[in-house]
Amino acid sequence: MPTITDASDSPRPLLNRVVRLSPFLLIALSAAADAETPAGQRYDRFVVAAPALAAATWGSFGTLVIGAIAVATEVVLAVIRDGRVGAAGASVIAATVTVTLAASYTSGMRVRRERDLALVRSVARTAQQVVLRPLPDRIGDVGLALYYSAAAEQAQIGGDLYEAVRTPFGVRIILGDVQGKGLPAVELAAALLGSFREAAYDAPDLPALATRLEVGLQRYAERASSPDAAERFATAVLLEIPNGSAVAYLLNCGHPPPVLLGADGSVRPVEPEAPLPPLNLSALVASDYRPQTVPFGPGDRVLLYTDGVSETRDRRGEFYPLTERLARWSAEPDVRLLESLRRDLRRYAGGPADDDVAALLAARLPAPENP
Repeated sequence: MPTITDASDSPRPLLNRVVRLSPFLLIALSAAADAETPAGQRYDRFVVAAPALAAATWGSFGTLVIGAIAVATEVVLAVIRDGRVGAAGASVIAATVTVTLAASYTSGMRVRRERDLALVRSVARTAQQVVLRPLPDRIGDVGLALYYSAAAEQAQIGGDLYEAVRTPFGVRIILGDVQGKGLPAVELAAALLGSFREAAYDAPDLPALATRLEVGLQRYAERASSPDAAERFATAVLLEIPNGSAVAYLLNCGHPPPVLLGADGSVRPVEPEAPLPPLNLSALVASDYRPQTVPFGPGDRVLLYTDGVSETRDRRGEFYPLTERLARWSAEPDVRLLESLRRDLRRYAGGPADDDVAALLAARLPAPENP
């Protein structure tokens, strides 16, 4: 499935090369400036900084080599200038050796930390693929596109969840938002997704599916290690797109209303006919699950999203006008529409979002001419 993320951009290759070459550039410029200026103006002292710069991008051995080059450069400059290595040159050499040894140790520590961080990121990517599996860009006659961003810096998974599966009843989709953040939220999201993946195939309708999800969360709370697991809840939207029918069924459990983008260019939120509590709160609030039926023919699209989208605020504290913005992009293809949404959210908030963000666009594709 086309997935748009807010992964931090890596430095450009040209910038990487410049940073790695900066110690050599510093040594060369220091040597040239010292050779071209009068004896009273000393620029050779700048070679001391070369191994310190090297520690930022080079390994321990590379930092030692650059330090050795800096020492050799100082020896050559001293011989050219005074005919021998005097007290001034010796002090620069001693300082360079000291900085080189310290920088080499620091570089080794940095490399080890980078390896540990790479391992942690690898584990996070694996966990993401287990909890939030990649989805195809098309299931039957339903096209899918996703924008997902976790609020925690460098995180791959947050409290927002999504899934889409092909069932005997059509394509069934869930998009939800778990209360809280951190590992407890991820654990609850995994439990909810597990229940959905099991129940979506045989629950006869969306109310039965929601009931199965409630039971699954209650069982999870009974065996969870967290003492407040029973108090945690999740808002969610369940969407069923049946085969060969120009309608879709929605069940909204305390979640922001989806937005229907019609093939005719219309854009309207689908407000729930009767408010329903979030999942895992049925014991506290009596709920009568009744799905909504909305027209959903070829060319129609529906956007499911979490409150990380609708509750984004600008500097004046005003909420993001989602429906108004979507009306501007209603003619754009799925991936381009979500990319416009991603850029506009960052621009509206003045930077990265401080909450998890998920937006899933489901489209009824035209039937193929030769099925």
